[in-house]
Amino acid sequence: MIVALSIVTPSRKTACPTPKSGQKAVIDLSSVGEVLSFDIEMVFSQPIARFRTHDYRWARAGAGCIAGSFAPKIIHLADGCYVQPNVQNGIWEITGSRTMLWRFNPEGAAPLTVYGDEHGKQVVSAKTSFPSQVALLFSSSGAIEFSRSAVPFAGVACFTDHCDFDTPESLKLQREFFKKAGIRVTKGFFLNHFSKRPDNASVAREPEEFKKWRDDGHELAYHSLSQSIKSDDESFNDFIDFTPPYPDVPTWIDHGYQPYNLSLYAHRLSDEDFAATLHRKHITTLWNYIDSGTATTGVINQLNPSDFTLAKFSAGNKDLSLKTRLGQLVKNIMFHYYADERIVGHYKHTAGNAKKVLYQKKWRSIWPLVKSVFGLGVPVGRVFLGWATAKNKPYRLAKYTPVVFGHRIAGRDFHIFQTVEMVDFARGLSVQNTDKLIAESGLFIAHTYFSVPASYHHGKMFSRPDQIDDRVARNFEYLGEKVRTGQIWNPTLHELVEFLANFERAVLDLDASGNIIVADAHGLPYRTAN
Repeated sequence: MIVALSIVTPSRKTACPTPKSGQKAVIDLSSVGEVLSFDIEMVFSQPIARFRTHDYRWARAGAGCIAGSFAPKIIHLADGCYVQPNVQNGIWEITGSRTMLWRFNPEGAAPLTVYGDEHGKQVVSAKTSFPSQVALLFSSSGAIEFSRSAVPFAGVACFTDHCDFDTPESLKLQREFFKKAGIRVTKGFFLNHFSKRPDNASVAREPEEFKKWRDDGHELAYHSLSQSIKSDDESFNDFIDFTPPYPDVPTWIDHGYQPYNLSLYAHRLSDEDFAATLHRKHITTLWNYIDSGTATTGVINQLNPSDFTLAKFSAGNKDLSLKTRLGQLVKNIMFHYYADERIVGHYKHTAGNAKKVLYQKKWRSIWPLVKSVFGLGVPVGRVFLGWATAKNKPYRLAKYTPVVFGHRIAGRDFHIFQTVEMVDFARGLSVQNTDKLIAESGLFIAHTYFSVPASYHHGKMFSRPDQIDDRVARNFEYLGEKVRTGQIWNPTLHELVEFLANFERAVLDLDASGNIIVADAHGLPYRTAN
């Protein structure tokens, strides 16, 4: 079945013994050593005819087909043989008619944001653990696929809300609305009241309101500790010394440039001190400060890399004004297509200098504006000149569909999650998108601002400070209906993370007749794929 097998690390390529026969090819990974990533390169004796897609369908196989961490890893060879791994770790990527890579933590598969001096952003790879041994299973009688949802093979809708604009009044309105719609969320909160906005809600000021959120079945999550930033000494004292307000708050969502954030702590704290502090506070899950893209009509499923392209984003916004469409497209080119801080810097400098010239009449900013426009124009122009190809290329940090993955800090294991930005609930949570999520058995973890007041945000939740927008209400109510009928699973983030963690524990094997069987499902629903 396999004619060549190699392990490829950043420094070398090592040929492995090739199984001569049999239906199970065991691959020893003990020699890989201390690396951040590696690949297993496989060459099959038969062409790869079909490939199981993220939405549990068969498609013609070809170079570039990718199965992410939570997609079925199943291929069908031309001679009728099914091939799948015994464990769900890693990513499969077809590279030729007979060749495939089994990839462990390739660049962009488990990204983390790290802010340097002057808040310069870098994207680095998480430190993940690897199995010491894996195997390929071969069978003529079909394969096994696992559900990403506790409701078998349903779509998954998870909301993580950033509380930047929450007030006591908007908190209550949100809670009452979600109770009526039948939706649960992971609601970020500020523990302390230290804010540039005097009416910001916080647990310190509104403990009873937040208790009602918990009583309604929502998860509460730290959004750092306060809205505004204190001095470094005060900030780190707050971080080291704070007492969790409840016994079970495992989720941390970075806010702004708080110095103790996951994305910034290394400037002041050692890995050991940071990890130990999180452990003492029972915090196990953190946001990577990255969105796969921006939700709009047709852009919703984080397990579908083709959702996160410029073509899909443009089509989803086609009913907006030309000025708005172009502005949002350029922003997506910078932040998602390139996801390169140098290019994003040109975008930010262009916007800042344009405001100084146009609105503040600071004529000294004209030359810096010209330079930043040129720096922005080159990468944007490259995309438009090569639009036929660029428009369908998945965004750099969405290609391998990162959703939830592990990260080790000073010997302690944490879960990291990635989101899709969702501010426009009219388009991003449209009936069409909910139906798409169901049809694809898809998944999203939304990065939201339920109470954002800015008038330039299309499709925001509140049409007035005291009223939920009618279109948005209908969309959430439709989603709630699909939750009640079992077509959508609506977990809190912690529930989703705990469920998806079982993918790395599930094990497949072969029985005496050569059929692929489940040795340990670890609670995951499954079914036969043939």
